[in-house]
Amino acid sequence: MAQTVYTPNAPEAIGPYSQAKVLGNLVFTSGQIPINPATGAIEATTIEEQTEQVCKNVEAVLTAAGSSLEKVVKTTCFLADMADFAAFNGVYAKYFTGKPARSCVAVKTLPKNVLVEVDTIAEV
Repeated sequence: MAQTVYTPNAPEAIGPYSQAKVLGNLVFTSGQIPINPATGAIEATTIEEQTEQVCKNVEAVLTAAGSSLEKVVKTTCFLADMADFAAFNGVYAKYFTGKPARSCVAVKTLPKNVLVEVDTIAEV
């Protein structure tokens, strides 16, 4: 049976979903957007700032699940503008040093009109 993960150190779910689910030795995180969990607001404006907050949010959820960024095996990254790809990669590379498998796609719109969203699959 899957275990639901919750931490106050990452944004509350803004819909009918959980921050993550652990099944066996894997954790599946929901997409994280750049909401500051302390304020509930999107404070970052640039792609670099938003990516930093997203990575911190992902890290908080993984930690709550008993995992870490180093144990991530797959990410899915959503960008509002593919012109931000290089800047996004610059920040992403600082956090995902294990170079997990990845998909990165441009989408028309993200929740709350943010610039970036990332979800992960990691070992527990």
